[in-house]
Amino acid sequence: MPSTLPPPGEILDLLPDVVCVVDPEGRYLAVNAAFERLIGYRPEDVLGRCMTELIHPEDHATTVQAVQRVMAGHPLPHFRNRYVRRDGGLVDMQWSARWLPAYGVRIAVGHPVGELRELERRLEFMAAHDPLTRLPNRYRLREELDRLLRDGSRPLAVLYLDLDGFKAINDSHGHAQGDRQLRETADGLRQALRHGDFIARVGGDEFVVLLPDCSGPDDARAVAGVLQSALDQRQAHSPFPRIGVSIGVACCPADGRDAETLLRRADADMYAIKHRRERAPGA
Repeated sequence: MPSTLPPPGEILDLLPDVVCVVDPEGRYLAVNAAFERLIGYRPEDVLGRCMTELIHPEDHATTVQAVQRVMAGHPLPHFRNRYVRRDGGLVDMQWSARWLPAYGVRIAVGHPVGELRELERRLEFMAAHDPLTRLPNRYRLREELDRLLRDGSRPLAVLYLDLDGFKAINDSHGHAQGDRQLRETADGLRQALRHGDFIARVGGDEFVVLLPDCSGPDDARAVAGVLQSALDQRQAHSPFPRIGVSIGVACCPADGRDAETLLRRADADMYAIKHRRERAPGA
């Protein structure tokens, strides 16, 4: 004798993923047990409510756009957004959704992807930052510099920094000491910069600073002097060997209007300053 199947709702309640059924206006018609387990609301708390009420405000617009695509007959297999749990926490969800016009309902199945989101964020950070100093890297610098240049309405200065005598520290005290010196230098530069300035590590002992709204070379060199003083003061209380820094300056538009030209001219100015220092009496 064939077995009697349990009601569909009981089957859905066994699933680890959230299952939602909503009407054409997006009001909940049914949710399974996983909805309460993952998002915190019992079925009786949400039935009749609009599903967008539970979505994080920053994800509302993209969710509405996704719903419009689904309602136009385009199934959405991998859409992500964040829901605000009943306890106020957030849960990152990935959804597969489909509109069933024959029944007049939209069905969505979702599962949490918080761990995946965190891994993606870590990978994105690693791709754009120097692992030693945790400053933006050369790739991220070019993105930011290109963005500022595309704006075109704001003056911009580029500072190219190179540590003086850093190789001698590596040779005399080892790379571990050199790494500590680089981290210390990066922290000092980061703290000395103004809000809105941008700093990146672009080479072994080379850093680049972008100064939006810097009106000209005099202001840029004044900022360079502040950075030099900050590093000097920091090193006065540091166990690390004292080193100097040579800082070259290039300004947009006077010295160039594209990233390559500005970086090249700031780099050349830095080397000219370093060369004069090395040739100065007593250097």
